Amino acid sequence: MIKPEALPDFDAHEDVRFFDDEATGLKAIIAMHSTHLGPAAGGARFWHYARDEDGLTDALRLSRGMSYKNAMAGLPLGGGKSVILAPADKRKSPELLHAFGAAVDSLGGRYVTAEDVGMSVSDMIEVSRATKFVAGLPNNTGDVGGDPGPHTSLGVFLGIKAAVKRALGKDSLDGLHLALQGAGSVATGVALHACAEGARLSIADVDAAKVQKLAAAVGGTIVPPEEILTIEADVFSPNALGAILTEESIAALRVPVVAGGANNQLATPEDGQRLHERGILYAPDYVINAGGIINVCTEYLGDGDATLVRRRIEGIPVRLEEVWSESAASGRNPAAVADALAQRLIGRG
Repeated sequence: MIKPEALPDFDAHEDVRFFDDEATGLKAIIAMHSTHLGPAAGGARFWHYARDEDGLTDALRLSRGMSYKNAMAGLPLGGGKSVILAPADKRKSPELLHAFGAAVDSLGGRYVTAEDVGMSVSDMIEVSRATKFVAGLPNNTGDVGGDPGPHTSLGVFLGIKAAVKRALGKDSLDGLHLALQGAGSVATGVALHACAEGARLSIADVDAAKVQKLAAAVGGTIVPPEEILTIEADVFSPNALGAILTEESIAALRVPVVAGGANNQLATPEDGQRLHERGILYAPDYVINAGGIINVCTEYLGDGDATLVRRRIEGIPVRLEEVWSESAASGRNPAAVADALAQRLIGRG
């Protein structure tokens, strides 16, 4: 595999480890971008990549994003991410998950994992049999922990409301049209919150069964995946995989707001400026989607309860407003403003 430092997304990562366990079939990458604020924390992604190098690039980008996300959320955590290179059939066994847990444990607490795309709470239970450096485990009523997805959804929903308030002057999503990309866990939570407030939803996902189920639950309209970025709406909310905001797709957008839970939405740093030049208000992804890691952090550190988690998530719109206000005052686009703030917080500004 190509050396991490040879890739444009390396960004002075503190450490990148590769794990290959023939007995269980585990092939994994753990990337630790920064431990300036605390242990590198970020979920484990179980995904099949056409090339192993694509998985490495994903790990590097996601790890850096976690450094920024945790810093901007005010958490005492650094940024890291792990990618398990799944086989084409995406089959995983308890033995493979135990081997991954042992890989995490070998880092001695420098990296803390939780679930991400392709991983579940039950998977985290298996991982925890081999390491204590794991969160996202089952919780009891009133406690923190469990699936971080609903917490991410809540933060994204509150961030969308803040963006709509700033861009459209509206205090509610009632009657507004949201174009939702994705029908997974986070997208479903966002859709349910938005529907409850009276929003109209157009939804796209490559998984026909998922999108049909979600559309039925919220009375939404199903849109072909290739059309979701071009329909006219009040908000485009990307909640699937990243790098979907490109020079071409941004030129085709017909919305005043982009706000969603997907990681690494901008294909390149220049795309933040392209959104800005089009007059589209952008909610930087690692700011708006921090709800899940807020819950994970509170669980792992044991420093609060569900009430504290909710209060911390309600700080997401406040941080977004800080970014947008500085953007308006300086003329720089919100993505660049957020990056600069995060870099200062992790001692790299």
